[in-house]
Amino acid sequence: MTDNASAMAGAPKARFEFSRLLGLTLIGVLLAMFLFLSWKTTTFATPGNLSNLARQGAIFAILALGQTFVIITAGIDLSVGAVASFITVVVAMLIQSVAPGIVVSLAGVGFSDYAANIVALWVCIFAALALGMAIGAFHAFGVVKMGLPPFIITLATFTALRGVGLLMTNGSTINVTNDVFTGFSRGEFLGIPNLFMVVIIVAVPAFVYLHLSRWGRYLYAVGSNAEAARLSGVNVQAVTATAYILSALCAAIVGVMLASRTGTGNATQAIGFELEAIAASVIGGTSLFGAIGSVWGPLLGAFILATIRNGANLMNVNSFWQFIITGGLIILIVYFDGLRRQRR
Repeated sequence: MTDNASAMAGAPKARFEFSRLLGLTLIGVLLAMFLFLSWKTTTFATPGNLSNLARQGAIFAILALGQTFVIITAGIDLSVGAVASFITVVVAMLIQSVAPGIVVSLAGVGFSDYAANIVALWVCIFAALALGMAIGAFHAFGVVKMGLPPFIITLATFTALRGVGLLMTNGSTINVTNDVFTGFSRGEFLGIPNLFMVVIIVAVPAFVYLHLSRWGRYLYAVGSNAEAARLSGVNVQAVTATAYILSALCAAIVGVMLASRTGTGNATQAIGFELEAIAASVIGGTSLFGAIGSVWGPLLGAFILATIRNGANLMNVNSFWQFIITGGLIILIVYFDGLRRQRR
């Protein structure tokens, strides 16, 4: 890549400093909310509630992180809620119908029942995640090859996947009876809820990809000016495709987490989550105009929203206010982001 491309693709120091400052600000806001709610209620700071908060936030944190990759390219993915819902159906059906056969086959070659069950579960999970990536690849094909607007292709998938999931389940819910799978969401590792550990496992490679690799720099370059990036030697189509595949993969991970937490596969249980993901990403500093975003921003944004929801419930605040507060935050942040872009 040319020197001009390197300068364009590399995140400017000013942008990094802004992102770091915003991250520190969000941490301050989150700590202030924790202190206020700990003072205002007697149950917020209890271990049980904090564990529940970590599990609630984990779902939206991963979904928002995947959405961030797409928004940085100046795109949008409206299908993530439908993808997550569809994957709950797929993984539930696989665990209920395919996993027992795998367990029997492995037991026949000397595996213990527990070991065979673990292997069977991972086979089902990887199959579901691969399907999620295939959906992302379909979005990428629609955007980079067919030239469809991201809004249209992902909205179409949102509608289609909901219909396919309802057809597969005949509009009903599939109950997962595998105790190891459903018990994962309730378990902890070193005192940290397992679902929150999944956030860490996803966030670390995401940070390396977005902030430490040249592909991450290309992502920002495409969001800043796709044509200039192409002329500088960046494979814009491949970079854009990767963003949509990663977004769908994160949605599929959330689908597996939801199926584990609720013990069900349901084609509509995550519908609407795409709005929460976009909100968390925007609150975390990701610009809807593209080229600005980070890994830590959407994670903090997701937990800010989860804390607002949790605190409002503990204080018996009408749940409708949660939507008003979230909407107001989005308007303010997008407005100030627009002002900042005008001053550049």
